[in-house]
Amino acid sequence: MSRIQKWFEQITGVSPLERHRWALAQEIFSAPRVDVAALQKPACWRRKSRSHVVQS
Repeated sequence: MSRIQKWFEQITGVSPLERHRWALAQEIFSAPRVDVAALQKPACWRRKSRSHVVQS
């Protein structure tokens, strides 16, 4: 299948540089996103309590 893809790219004129750019874009934009499951909890519950801080 990759051989057919390579032939198709040669016929259509896709350069190796363009393939490299595409691979780099896939690497960057297909990276896992921020875990939004942690954001389901309200912010006030996620923050650490400051009541234990000693004030001088």
